Amino acid sequence: MSIILKHISKSYGNLKAVDAISFDVKEGELFGLIGPDGAGKTTIFRILTTLLLADNGTASVAGYDVVKDFIDIRNHVGYMPGRFSLYQDLTVEENLEFFATIFGTTIQENYDLIKDIYIQIEPFKNRRAGKLSGGMKQKLALCCALIHKPKVLFLDEPTTGVDPVSRKEFWEMLKRLQQKGITILVSTPYMDEAALCDRIALIQDGKILEIDTPKEIVKHYPKKIHDIKADNMYELILNLNLYEHNYSVYPFGEFVHYTDLRDDFNPKELVKFLEEKGLKNITIQPTETTIEDAFMELAKQ
Repeated sequence: MSIILKHISKSYGNLKAVDAISFDVKEGELFGLIGPDGAGKTTIFRILTTLLLADNGTASVAGYDVVKDFIDIRNHVGYMPGRFSLYQDLTVEENLEFFATIFGTTIQENYDLIKDIYIQIEPFKNRRAGKLSGGMKQKLALCCALIHKPKVLFLDEPTTGVDPVSRKEFWEMLKRLQQKGITILVSTPYMDEAALCDRIALIQDGKILEIDTPKEIVKHYPKKIHDIKADNMYELILNLNLYEHNYSVYPFGEFVHYTDLRDDFNPKELVKFLEEKGLKNITIQPTETTIEDAFMELAKQ
C-alpha cells in the first residue's frame, strides 16, 4: 500500500476534526477524499504530509512513517495545498526553478513528467505568479509539486474556485499522471469529481461514511430517485416535506430530488397532492442516483 492510516484522530481544543479514521491507498491509485468544508480533509492531508501531528493512531506514506521518517516523506511526496501558496512576486519560471533547486534537481531532469502541463503555461513563463489566472496558477502549482518526481501526490481541493473548463483539463492531467505510476490522493467538495476517482472515501464531521468505488457506492443507495419541478420551487420543497410518504427531499440543480417511503410509489398521487397545495406546471420523472445522493443518505444515518 502507498498510503496507510490506522485510527488517526486529531482535535483542536474541543473540536474533533478527525475521529479514528482508517483507510489505505494502493500504489498507483487515484483516490478521492470527498466531503464538504470542515469535514476533516485538510487535517488528514497535513498529517500525511508531516505538517501536523495526530493525537492518536499511525500512518505511513510510501513505506515511511509520518512521525519517524518525516524527512524521507517530504522528499518523496508532492503537495498542492488548497490555497495558492507559491511566491506571487516570482515569475512562473523562477517559481519552478526554486522548487527544483530545493529538491536538488533541475527542470530539465524531470521535464518529461511536467511537459504536458508546463507547455500550457510556458508562454507566460516570464509573468509573475500573482498575475496568472486561476487555471494557470493551478497548473503552475501542480508543476512545482511534481518537479522532484514524487512517488505520492497530495492535492487538497485543487479545483476550488476554478472555472469548469480548467477543472476538466485538470482531471485529464491527473489521469495522465496516474498512468506514469504516481499515487494520487485528492480531496474535493465537488461530488461530480468523485466519479473520476478509482475509489473514494466519503467523509463528514471527521468520520468516514463509506469507502468503495464510485459505482459501488451509488449502487448501495436504497431507493429510486425522482426529479421534481414546479412553478414555485420554494413552495415545492415545503410541500414535499409535508407529504406523508416522503423519505427524502432536497434541491438538486434545477430540480428537487425526491424519494418515497413506498416501493409502489405512484407519481400521479403526488401530483394531485401538490396541485391541491396550489402548485402548477409539475413534472416528475425518474433519474439516476449520483454520488451526492449517496452522500446525503449516508450523512443522515
